[in-house]
Amino acid sequence: MIKENGRKLGATSPCAACKLLRRRCAQDCVFSPYFPADEPQKFANVHKVFGASNVNKMLQELPEHQRGDAVSSMVYEANARVRDPVYGCVGAISSLQQQIDVLQTQLAIAQAEVVHLRMRQTTSMSNLAVNSNNNVSPSSKLTHSHTSKSMFSMELVVDQTNMGESLWSC
Repeated sequence: MIKENGRKLGATSPCAACKLLRRRCAQDCVFSPYFPADEPQKFANVHKVFGASNVNKMLQELPEHQRGDAVSSMVYEANARVRDPVYGCVGAISSLQQQIDVLQTQLAIAQAEVVHLRMRQTTSMSNLAVNSNNNVSPSSKLTHSHTSKSMFSMELVVDQTNMGESLWSC
């Protein structure tokens, strides 16, 4: 059968809210579109945290196009309060913020390590170029080009004929 407002057409099964509250579920029940009969725990937690009367008032005051989002927020907060009665969703947010802080610290350390390794690589390449220039005869310096492989799979090509200009190639 096709569902309408969280209930099967032609069925008299109450929504989860009316079932929990032990009342008849009217055709225009404000709870039925958001608390279907097959999800009783959803309304049970919301009722436990906010109370059915408060939820009813909140939904009545909102335009219909905003009610779904409001119910989603109430369900999220209610489930968080059931898991953590003291902090609720603020506890979850705080935990996620701590994880972000730890990950940002790890990222900063990794980025600093990359910079350090690149500087070390540049220094060793400079020393290698200076040493190879000292060991090569002046006439071969004019036609010789030096290639060394970096740890980042790039080649540094130093063209000795153009007064030490460097070209990076992949």
